[in-house]
Amino acid sequence: MAKKAGKSKAQQTKLKSAMKRYIRAHGSKFLQDNNVTSVGIGRKNGDGEISLVFTVADKQPASELESLGTQLLPETIEIDGFRVSTDVLQRDFKPSYTVIETEGVSDDRKSRLDPFYPGASVSHYLGSAGTVGAVVFDSDTGAPCILSNWHVLHGNSGSVGDKVVQPGPHDDNDVASNGCGELLRSHLGAAGDCAIARIRGREFEQEIYKLGVVPEQIAQVDLDDRVVKSGRTTDVTHGLVRRIDVMVKLNYGGATGVLSIGCFEIGVDPDRLPADGEVSRGGDSGSAWMISKDGNPTSIFAGLHFAGESSSNLDEHALACYPKSVRNKLRFDLKPPATLLEDDDNTLSIPRSGFDPNFLGILAPLPDMSLSIKRDAVNFGRKQLIPYTHFSVCLSARRRMARFVAWNIDGAQKVVLGDHSFRIDRRIDPQHQLDNSLYSDNKLDRGHVARRADLAWGPVDEAKQANRDSFFYTNIVPQHERFNRSNKSGLWGKLENLILEKAATQDIKVSVIAGPIFGDRDPEYRGALIPREFWKLIAYKSAAGELRCACFVLSQNDLLQDIETIDFDPFRLFQVSAVTLTEKTGLGFHEYHNIDAFIAPENPETVVAEDQLDGGTIERELTNESDLVL
Repeated sequence: MAKKAGKSKAQQTKLKSAMKRYIRAHGSKFLQDNNVTSVGIGRKNGDGEISLVFTVADKQPASELESLGTQLLPETIEIDGFRVSTDVLQRDFKPSYTVIETEGVSDDRKSRLDPFYPGASVSHYLGSAGTVGAVVFDSDTGAPCILSNWHVLHGNSGSVGDKVVQPGPHDDNDVASNGCGELLRSHLGAAGDCAIARIRGREFEQEIYKLGVVPEQIAQVDLDDRVVKSGRTTDVTHGLVRRIDVMVKLNYGGATGVLSIGCFEIGVDPDRLPADGEVSRGGDSGSAWMISKDGNPTSIFAGLHFAGESSSNLDEHALACYPKSVRNKLRFDLKPPATLLEDDDNTLSIPRSGFDPNFLGILAPLPDMSLSIKRDAVNFGRKQLIPYTHFSVCLSARRRMARFVAWNIDGAQKVVLGDHSFRIDRRIDPQHQLDNSLYSDNKLDRGHVARRADLAWGPVDEAKQANRDSFFYTNIVPQHERFNRSNKSGLWGKLENLILEKAATQDIKVSVIAGPIFGDRDPEYRGALIPREFWKLIAYKSAAGELRCACFVLSQNDLLQDIETIDFDPFRLFQVSAVTLTEKTGLGFHEYHNIDAFIAPENPETVVAEDQLDGGTIERELTNESDLVL
């Protein structure tokens, strides 16, 4: 026999977990009934035992249900050994599309603000008006973004890349002047009604207007939690969580139609009633609900407001998406990774989206990393790659320099620019970066892994930013001046010139991955281990439209005795197979093994002799440019 739902804390926790699984598995079946509008976990009669609470559009006696085309909901349901009571309320919902004006609310939120702040009016440029919920940071690039709803920033008429304006057109229809960013990502479905827009050309503040807090943590809300929000229309209102793990059915109109959205429900806080009885109204969409303690907002993000009761329903309440689900779908962080990277004029003008594996029109993948390499990598958000303009860096915490850098070259859009100053990336802890103290008064060059000339392409502003980005110490490794400089007969520099010249003269695109080889015998100098060897993989599209690659290793082993003296011995440059590169670096280049120019070059005259093959492990010393196999 099923046991009655227990009242101990442990039993309630176990029961709610079982009910959550049940709703996920069976909730959609209940919502197929035209009269059922939602199902979630709440308290029977509002303050009783934990129950499965259904809402229906029209609550009628059982004798009238057949005429409504609906069925009687069960009074109890057995869930994982618990006999759970149900409750049925008359309630339907709608997204907060219609903007409502409320007397007495300050118009500051509805004005063009610079800087703008969470709580202010915002919208897709073809939309109406919603609310900036929070300023968050793109997990991929660290760029600042507006967090709000899908139906505020995207909607049925929108698409990724569209202009977002502050305030929304309902509050100021001068959309040409009010741009504040562009739609970056959105989601509408079980995880919520949510979107983020990349901020452009406007200053911002993170503190939520009139709440005085910045979201720093994410809550796992529970029944009876107290929350507070600051919205465009109803200003500051307080609420009480009364249903959790809700699955609600909403009609978004247009091509989108009816969808089921995962969320929780908020009622009016009986101890802090809103002046007009409304906990939320149209235009509040996108507001951030924050956990409240003793009536005061905390920095704990509880939910993203997206809907409320229909106008015909007198039961005042709001619906909010779970922030953890929203964050996972939209890939953002509440805090920037260390300090937000800024340009010289303190304006982040171009999104730093990093290396693009699909840049060639065919996938040129990054190398696989072992668990130990991942653990050594300096994380940027939740990733092991630090994004810049046209390139990305995998930074070794142990060695304080790049393990590898991956970048894209567009020969058709090359821009010639001058030098810039070397600098620390303030997003990354300085302890993980070798600075100029290593390079002063010796023959060590601050060697770019990704050359600035390779990166300076595209529109002029973008090329300038890429050029500046290349001078961050995260992209710099110690190289002997004769190794690095083509004007001092450096083969490495000549190889780089040859690659760029080929890309420029043929208007082709090239993707490159390169870095130092970390060896156990690398000599120590001024507290840093100096790599003896460097490698480079060049990926390009063949005449047949297939991905090809060529790999190189250069040794500065003999030059390292010459860091502070005059005499030096020559260094050596080799072209190697992708298999050899995998063995030497410990990185996974397996997807390049069979497309390597050494294995199957386009020019049959350059085929490597069979006696040089050793399971794909090949190397050939290069003494002049004609030795290259491409």
